[in-house]
Amino acid sequence: MPVITLPDGSKREYAQPVTVAEVAQSIGTGLARAALAGKVDGQLVDTSFRIETDAQLAIITDKDAEGLAIIRHSTAHLLAYAVKELFPEAQVTIGPVVENGFYYDFAYKRPFTPEDLVTIEKRMGELARREIPIVREVWKRDDATAFFKSIGEHYKAELIAAIPEGQEVSLYREGDFVDLCRGPHAPSTGKLKVFKLMKVAGAYWRGDQNNEQLQRIYGTAWAKKEEQDAYITMLEEAEKRDHRRLGKHLELFHLQDEAPGMVFWHPKGWTLWQQVEQYMRRVYQQNGYQEVKCPQILDRTLWEKSGHWANFKDNMFTTESEKREFAIKPMNCPGHIQVFNQGLRSYRDLPLRYGEFGSCHRNEPSGALHGIMRVRGFTQDDGHIFCTEDQIQSEVTAFNDLVRDVYADFGFKDITIKLALRPEKRVGSDEVWDKAELALREALKASGLEWEELPGEGAFYGPKIEFHIKDAIGRSWQCGTVQVDFSMPQRLGAEYVGDDNARHTPVMLHRAILGSLERFIGILIENWSGALPLWLSPVQVVVLNISENQSKYAEHVAKTLRDAGLRTEADLRNEKITYKIREHSLNKLPYQIVVGDKEMAANLVAVRTRGGQDLGQMPLETLIERLLAEVAARSGTA
Repeated sequence: MPVITLPDGSKREYAQPVTVAEVAQSIGTGLARAALAGKVDGQLVDTSFRIETDAQLAIITDKDAEGLAIIRHSTAHLLAYAVKELFPEAQVTIGPVVENGFYYDFAYKRPFTPEDLVTIEKRMGELARREIPIVREVWKRDDATAFFKSIGEHYKAELIAAIPEGQEVSLYREGDFVDLCRGPHAPSTGKLKVFKLMKVAGAYWRGDQNNEQLQRIYGTAWAKKEEQDAYITMLEEAEKRDHRRLGKHLELFHLQDEAPGMVFWHPKGWTLWQQVEQYMRRVYQQNGYQEVKCPQILDRTLWEKSGHWANFKDNMFTTESEKREFAIKPMNCPGHIQVFNQGLRSYRDLPLRYGEFGSCHRNEPSGALHGIMRVRGFTQDDGHIFCTEDQIQSEVTAFNDLVRDVYADFGFKDITIKLALRPEKRVGSDEVWDKAELALREALKASGLEWEELPGEGAFYGPKIEFHIKDAIGRSWQCGTVQVDFSMPQRLGAEYVGDDNARHTPVMLHRAILGSLERFIGILIENWSGALPLWLSPVQVVVLNISENQSKYAEHVAKTLRDAGLRTEADLRNEKITYKIREHSLNKLPYQIVVGDKEMAANLVAVRTRGGQDLGQMPLETLIERLLAEVAARSGTA
């Protein structure tokens, strides 16, 4: 007679073992129809799962985050089902849930076409409308391996063969289609009503470029059509804002095959870079950081001592000289410890804050590269704070406040915080990790912040707080981090003399606000759709003459603006003024100054904003005062 405790604390007693679906039905037919899965004692299960003992139960519907994930996972299997019906020779491999959707990888003799995707999506709809039950089956490992081999699904057979001998495996059957999966899944295909196939891309079996290349079909799935429509609209808007397209149009940067994952910054792009870097340099100076600069290349032995070689070597570029092996730095922390180690430090020196615009390189897979968002060569606004255990909370709390102020200046007000906890592959004892994780939790509490915890996603040397900013079209970007590290300073011999005259190892806080400057600039470009606020715009003002007669006056106006510290160009071309205005509007310049005979005679300027607003005529001094105030306020609207 199991007693079921529901989320509201109420209890229901049953005379015999009962399934999740039966519990839902006993509560109400509406809940029974909405049920996608159950959570029994914290474990997600199918609605067919039998509860035989007392348990806590939550019924999962599409209103729950887990419910949406189940819809997407089940839709991935629906995709595979449809592909197998339409293309029987295709082999199915792996099909997980990803952000906003799912994908499934297939091995097939020819590339799938856009027309194929239309046909597959149509078949998926037909299968969904048939409300085919999705049933879990448990097989012996060897029987499952033999079954998949017998139907030509060699990739599935390989996956199952990697499971230890003697174990059972979970399969799901819907109609004639059987797939390997641990579940849970929706109870029937009828629960899958809102989905769309998005694109086909290449992928390697098990993510290894030495393996066979497969075809990856991406899709999206939602609980409600209006949610999917909003997502599609967001994607269309994101396409318009793509930093790669805008970067070329606005002459900011380019990339080319001779330097994969490396950025060629053009004058305007480098001007934007400098505005970001110089702003962050002022942030360093105003918050007690001392700027340092460390070598690009360090001996392999140092990376071994720090722990990076064991945990990160596949992502490191290496070189050799005089029979010594070196690595190009993928991060800056070991170098900062070398600076700290020069000379005897006292507890009175702590906290000691170092900052560096550190140029790093990581050997990212070519398929993962994406404009300036994901590169191999990048610069971090990196900082490390050496402190005592007693200073962790105050330092992290101060950083929490600082990072939000910085984001606000760049136009990001919506910030979410996540706490990434110990990963499986890590250095340091559990006791040390307990202490580090507690310190970050206490600092977040002291800042009055709410956060989400991410088990297993910390750095190999310590847990970290992640700061996620939301852009103008609702996308979330993880940028800033602060991490507590008890291990690396000890591994690299960092010490200070305490007030007890004994030697102690400092705690090291790794922190970045923007992260990769390249990536952050890409985010800025997309957030502002290229129309950067005045303080960041590579060219802030352009002066346009109507005819040759005003050329000298236009040059005088431009020089006066430049002398006032405003980045100004003069367009004196022999073109119609309407043509010049349109061209500079398309280039998203914040202000256009038009001078004709009337303005020249009255020693005035006519001012137009980027949005097309005509501010009329005004004295140049009035305009300069206005623009400098706007720069100082760092204002703008995305």
